[in-house]
Amino acid sequence: MDQLLRTVVIVGGGSAGWIAAARIAARNAAGHDAVQVVLIESAKIGTIGVGEGTWPTMRNTLRKAGISETRFIRDCDAAFKQGAKFVRWTNGTDADGYYHPLNPPQGATQINLSEHWERQQAETPLAFADAVDFQSTLCEAGLAPKAITTPEYGAVANYAYHLDAGKFATMMRDHAVGTLGVGHIVDEVVEVCVADNGDISGVMLAQHGLIEGDLFVDCTGFAALLIGGVYGAKFRDCSDVLFADHALAMQIPYPEEDSPIACHTISTAQSAGWIWDIGLWSRRGVGHVYSSSHISHDEAEAELRAYIGPQADGLSARRIPIRAGHRDTLWSHNCVAVGLSGGFLEPLEASALMLVETAVDWIADRLPRTRPVMEVMARQFNAAFAQHWERIIEFLKLHYLLTQRTDTSFWRDNVAAETIPDALREKLALWRYHPPTIQDFPNQSEVFSWPSYQYILHGMDFANNYAQIPVADAEQRAARRWFTANERARSQAMGQLPRHRDLLAKIRVHGLQSV
Repeated sequence: MDQLLRTVVIVGGGSAGWIAAARIAARNAAGHDAVQVVLIESAKIGTIGVGEGTWPTMRNTLRKAGISETRFIRDCDAAFKQGAKFVRWTNGTDADGYYHPLNPPQGATQINLSEHWERQQAETPLAFADAVDFQSTLCEAGLAPKAITTPEYGAVANYAYHLDAGKFATMMRDHAVGTLGVGHIVDEVVEVCVADNGDISGVMLAQHGLIEGDLFVDCTGFAALLIGGVYGAKFRDCSDVLFADHALAMQIPYPEEDSPIACHTISTAQSAGWIWDIGLWSRRGVGHVYSSSHISHDEAEAELRAYIGPQADGLSARRIPIRAGHRDTLWSHNCVAVGLSGGFLEPLEASALMLVETAVDWIADRLPRTRPVMEVMARQFNAAFAQHWERIIEFLKLHYLLTQRTDTSFWRDNVAAETIPDALREKLALWRYHPPTIQDFPNQSEVFSWPSYQYILHGMDFANNYAQIPVADAEQRAARRWFTANERARSQAMGQLPRHRDLLAKIRVHGLQSV
């Protein structure tokens, strides 16, 4: 029981498995205690392969794994992502749209501009995202968040990526195996062997026999072979709050070789869900997330094809079932679930890969040295992720319940009181009179904190009383200085940043400056 942890066995590949393998194995290169990492994946089970949106956290993940940004962009058909634009979510009209940028509001650590923005609307009406940050302007202009002279992973404006999930998993595999020495076995698990103390002692493979390990990472997707199959971790269904239960995905070529590449995710509300539109280097990834209780599969596909237009002719749509929910326990004994084996909600706000990174950071940065300490870490991990799931569900629901749309039963049902989590309902009552602040999110590692809530609340015209809040003259002057600073930053960025496609083309030819 007190022996050092020596072998980590990852069961399942895909983005989750190979991120875990690369990050844990990179510890060895960084001089930590040597740990053998083995990844087992099935040749019969494919990956979901449509998780094309990321968070800025991916920059740290790639850097910690030892992968250059230039290689990543070239190998993964990647493009930059500066946030999301939500279209027709508020009232469903053609003029209905707002941004959730990745930059925080100007002066976020020193002042809360929310109430000051409300107060100045009568004089200088400007969308909240435009008034407090310049990133939405870059997106509208099709500009990149950095220049070719900006070093790898450096930024002028905060950014994440859009990527080809299949190519990403392949790149991570090649790096993990070829550079970091991860053992790779392609075989089928026929039995999971459990020791007398309840730990997994090994997995029996059809061709390679018994593979033993000290820590097992379950990346088997929705099958949850270890955390569900061995430990029976219960699944908490969240479909009473989040209604989407299917997605249709299509890959759309650009009409021209020089077609603009959107530098943000476009999320367009439909009659019973929404459509994502993600720009990669050589194509777009477009998909429809919907509730089959509110629309038929054929009708959903018709809406998707109508959105895409003639470019969808002759192309097939891949249907993917969604079971919104998560396991109540992600770490049991010496087994921890990462990725879809732990749960999935829906693609809105691209939280899936972020949760993989969050879990892997926890494991790789604090890899348990012995079996006894694993019990403590498991309790901490489970508590942290219970809070993560709760907050993500609340944040995703926020997008739906703030709608003013009443044109279909889907939107009407989403504002029903019984579908709104109690904690979120309580916050909304507070936020009518006090804008979201850091005090509303006391946990150290909140996945969505107060700036994100402000962008959604103001973007969707949440009714509030902020303009009536008394404010000292000194604070009003400070707010005006920050609004002015944002205008200067906008002007400077617009003058120095290149067109998105032009930057990607230069990176593919010349590369970025290595750090």
